[in-house]
Amino acid sequence: MGRIEIAPSILSADFGNMRDEVGRLERYGADRVHIDVMDGHFVPNLTFGPDMIRAIRSATSLPFETHLMIDNPDMYLKSFAEAGSDTLIVHCEATRNLDKTLKAIRSLKKEAGVAINPETRIDGLLKSLRGADMLLVMGVHPGFGGQKLIGSSLYKIGKARDYAATNGHRLRIGIDGGINLRTGQEAIDHGANELIAGSAIFGSENVAYAIKAFKALKANGRRV
Repeated sequence: MGRIEIAPSILSADFGNMRDEVGRLERYGADRVHIDVMDGHFVPNLTFGPDMIRAIRSATSLPFETHLMIDNPDMYLKSFAEAGSDTLIVHCEATRNLDKTLKAIRSLKKEAGVAINPETRIDGLLKSLRGADMLLVMGVHPGFGGQKLIGSSLYKIGKARDYAATNGHRLRIGIDGGINLRTGQEAIDHGANELIAGSAIFGSENVAYAIKAFKALKANGRRV
């Protein structure tokens, strides 16, 4: 399955020192920066827009993974791409035509990702994964940090990993929400190759050590 990537979610970072927070992630060995964009409609919270992404883009060379938890994401793809995003992740629940939206992201020369909420079944999404570079499985209900992992998300990871393997598709599968060292290993065992963690990293006493501990997790084979 290859190496495990760690993408700290800056939703849990210090908003008053965001450039410094992002800059040290690269020094500490993170692989990506996960940016949660919320509009107050698709989820009941407000966070970042393109201007914030633009403001911190020069603070690191790490890829920016922008998770659009917003209604009508097609309207904003170009803005977030131009602001400095490398991957644009849209929710299957927020798009009218997911395949079209994924093609639009790729036309902007960005990686296309699709996210799935805990209450959404994975079966109807599988065929669309052929047009995606990444699947983001939500381990919690989106909108707030600090929730516990919902166990059914592990099944979705395994289902998607099996589908990708059967079809020869190199798919990055991330898990977002409720991730700590224990649940992170469980997700890896089911086929995840990217862990998104917020409070488990930024809420720790030593951010560098927390990232190092996550990166020490190994893919030991699927547990079923």
